[in-house]
Amino acid sequence: MATRVIIVRHGQSSYNALKMIQGRCDESVLTEKGTADAHQVGAALSSLRFDAVYSSPLQRAKKTAEVILPYLPGSPELLTPTGLLEIDLPLWEKLQKEAVKDKFSEEYRCWKERPHEFCMTLPNSEGTKEHFPVLALYEQAKQFWQEILPRHPGGTILIVAHNGINRCLLASALGISPALYHSIQQSNCGINVLNFVGGWGELVQLESLNQTSHMGDALPTPREGNRGLRLLLVRHGETEWNRVARFQGGIDVPLNDNGRKQAQQAAEFLKDVPIDFAVSSPMLRPKETAELILKNHPNINLELQEKLKEINHGLWEGKLESEIKQEYADLLHQWQTAPETVQMPEGENLQQVWDRAIACWNGIIEAAGVSNTELKTGLIVAHDAINKVILCHVLGLSPASIWSIKQGNGAVTVIDYPHGLEKPPILQAMNITTHLSGGVLDQTAAGAL
Repeated sequence: MATRVIIVRHGQSSYNALKMIQGRCDESVLTEKGTADAHQVGAALSSLRFDAVYSSPLQRAKKTAEVILPYLPGSPELLTPTGLLEIDLPLWEKLQKEAVKDKFSEEYRCWKERPHEFCMTLPNSEGTKEHFPVLALYEQAKQFWQEILPRHPGGTILIVAHNGINRCLLASALGISPALYHSIQQSNCGINVLNFVGGWGELVQLESLNQTSHMGDALPTPREGNRGLRLLLVRHGETEWNRVARFQGGIDVPLNDNGRKQAQQAAEFLKDVPIDFAVSSPMLRPKETAELILKNHPNINLELQEKLKEINHGLWEGKLESEIKQEYADLLHQWQTAPETVQMPEGENLQQVWDRAIACWNGIIEAAGVSNTELKTGLIVAHDAINKVILCHVLGLSPASIWSIKQGNGAVTVIDYPHGLEKPPILQAMNITTHLSGGVLDQTAAGAL
């Protein structure tokens, strides 16, 4: 039975507002906006029952948790373990970010471009010692998981902490390298959902990342200013085969009535987002989803890309999982446990899907170009397997990790490329479904691909 973990970053702090480095300094307090946003988190989580609430002991996080607690049914206990302390940046704390850039220019460049190699040389009783902040935080996150998960098998817990430790909690759980520390966005009071199938080291699913719509922000603000390229990756709306868990793959199944409703809800969700170009798989279900979204953007032409077609399941297509199990029990189990090793009978394997999807994705980015003065936004509508391999690629994962990524029908994912393909992208938000259900959990069909 899965253990659900909801992770929240603290509300805006006084140091956030002043663009100052906080680290483990405990002088920063919640601003009026930070407190108001914490109330919005509480309201968003008020329908969920938690077994425990864990908060960083630093006051900006602890206060956020204390604001949230009265909204939660059952009065769960608040615990403040040191394992949720923020990243330790002793030489930079209390400094303006711009001052750090000027005074520690080489170190700051390393911090931004190679965070896993970033080192601070600190004085100690023996002279000096080398401190690797990101690597130390990553290990801290792993230790936290190993201590906490055995306490809550099959339960639901809430974690309220900080930008850095939240990134490392997510990355260490999913097997994302510390080198991509800056590729995971955490907005103040953003909500993340992780599902642990078992204990530490077993399958973990990222259900959603950095939800902000409960604060009135449909999409997170670009971290590096309003420039570069933003891609809105959307999965098509529900089909009847999604609803009954029938494998569709390359069969051109259209949207059902609920799928059209989901596409219209996605259209409403994105209506005020400027869109500069749009690309879709040519199959009926994503094409119709894209067309419904673009009704609010009538001047945008829809480009169709063959390489974005769904995985070809071969002889499995058109069958229910129960039917496949009768004839291909071992292969189905292999698909569910080691998907990267499966060659679909008379169909594709994941590497083939990966190669064509990523080639198409990179081609879209190159064709769009990246501006240093403005933000260009593209809409990409595709399928479950296609979106999952793209997200694995973005997070530095392999095809073996596709079950770690959730993509609900009609869900919206936001990926920023501030510097094009030259530097890693930033996953700003993933699998946002609040426009469909109104809640923080993905309630879409869990059907076959």
